[in-house]
Amino acid sequence: MLQLDAVQTLALAGLALFLGYGLCRVVPFLARYNLPPPVIGGLVFALAAWAAHSRDTTLFTLDTGLQSPLMIAFFTTIGVNASLWLLRISGRQVLVFLLLASGFAIVQNLLGIAVAMGFGLHPLFGVLAGSTTLTGGPATGLAFAPLFEQAGVAGAESIAVASAMAGIVCGGLIGGPVATVLIRRYQLRSTRPEDHRAPPEERSVDVATESQREHAALKSIVVLLVAMWLGASVSSWISATGVTLPAYVGAMLVGAAVRNIDDRTGWIRLSVPTTDLVGNVCLALFLSVALMNLKLWELAGLALPLLVNLGLQALLVSVFCLLVLRAMGRDYDAAVMSGGFIGFMLGTTANAMAVMRTLVERYGVAPRAFLVAPLVGAFFIDFSNALIITGFMNWLD
Repeated sequence: MLQLDAVQTLALAGLALFLGYGLCRVVPFLARYNLPPPVIGGLVFALAAWAAHSRDTTLFTLDTGLQSPLMIAFFTTIGVNASLWLLRISGRQVLVFLLLASGFAIVQNLLGIAVAMGFGLHPLFGVLAGSTTLTGGPATGLAFAPLFEQAGVAGAESIAVASAMAGIVCGGLIGGPVATVLIRRYQLRSTRPEDHRAPPEERSVDVATESQREHAALKSIVVLLVAMWLGASVSSWISATGVTLPAYVGAMLVGAAVRNIDDRTGWIRLSVPTTDLVGNVCLALFLSVALMNLKLWELAGLALPLLVNLGLQALLVSVFCLLVLRAMGRDYDAAVMSGGFIGFMLGTTANAMAVMRTLVERYGVAPRAFLVAPLVGAFFIDFSNALIITGFMNWLD
């Protein structure tokens, strides 16, 4: 049996991460539905541990002391990227789409609670299998898992991963077809149908020097560390009021405050691409460590409730897309946004982008959809969803 310290655990997580990337390259199904490489690699280790457990053997013990700091660092970058200036870019459309997503996250939890009670499970099982893992994805699910464990949901980490992974696959499978039905049913057309390409990625025309890149990276890391430091005090202050919330919320709020002050004053001049890079690295390693440490055998007996919940959630979000279509303008861009809505309400923003790119490659560009959906799915929904989950936990605990 391997007994690993924190650094060795992180090194093994890195190997699991690159195993995941390799599997996503050689197995088309994994890439097609945007399954996260760190989750794939971590699950391979978790499955190996499960096989060994069935033979009364332990393969390894991990020191997960760095898991929480990596998780908090990632969500802090979400806060740093949540600029109110971005919210004003498309004003009303972004706000309406955010309200729709937040409203549906509440509905997801209510449906999940009903399914949980129908199977005689703790009502919070439904919240964990609802917006926590479907809207939030594996990162949010794993971040909240310790709180669900404390509230009485046994095996919360394993449930979170199973629900999130199933949601990602389901979102990738049904997002495109539902949007296609809407496009054909209402005979919607792109305003520029001759251009069947997805909008190009933003590219910077400025080439930074090595010292400039180093300075930008150092500045982003220091800002994140300070935000995490101050955020711990904010989280402690909120927790002292009796409100249950995950450890990252305070740091995320401080990060958002720093970003919006910087937008107004220009004192720090944070580099968004650099902050994104730091956040993505932290997320990948966090997920790898968390997945390797899963005890999948704790899922025994919960497969049926999870499948029933996912089936009902998929049906509900498909119907809800009619409201999304009408609220967002009942035009072609609104239909493409509906496909993206399914992508991130059942999985991740990457899922939403993949669904929308497939649609525009066939039917023509949808520039408004590619502005609104990523802004809500990648930034703003994380804030509202954290509040929604916290509200349900304090209500049901």
